[in-house]
Amino acid sequence: MPGTLQDSTLRAMKPTKMKQQRDSLKRNEEKWGAPLMAAGWTAFPSVILERQQGLGLDAVDINIILHLARHWWFSGNLPHPSKRTIAECMGIDPSTVRRHIAAMERDGLITRRRRFSGGDRRQQTNEYSFEGLVKAATPFAGETLKTRRARKAEDEKRRLRRRPDLRLVRQAEGEGEDEP
Repeated sequence: MPGTLQDSTLRAMKPTKMKQQRDSLKRNEEKWGAPLMAAGWTAFPSVILERQQGLGLDAVDINIILHLARHWWFSGNLPHPSKRTIAECMGIDPSTVRRHIAAMERDGLITRRRRFSGGDRRQQTNEYSFEGLVKAATPFAGETLKTRRARKAEDEKRRLRRRPDLRLVRQAEGEGEDEP
């Protein structure tokens, strides 16, 4: 099931990585509830959502990419849902999905690869690579990280800034009083 840690994956992870993964899942369960998380979840880089205009993506493109990402759990096993499946989930016509995928492919963000079954060589659903999207989004990620580091350095500088020594000074008797 997508989003769940399978036994073989858990065994391959180092103990610290396993603990981080479990802690992350628990935090997400606290936010979204255990039933929603148990039904499956999708990991997706925030920078693609934050910079979708800069990447030339509209809301339908992002939705299609999210549906493709929902089927992509291992780098060596590219997602291959049908356009019809994506369209049904989104409540749109499959031709709209085809047009948007073709445009993203023209822009170099997605690469479609044909798949064929073994013996009879019939075409199966295409698989999709995000190499172009990763390459296009990476400079935006660099900018975001640079901004974050600068903000952190500024916060640290502000925290360590020397504050003036403030001392309570007692007034001598009669000093500072108004004289008639």
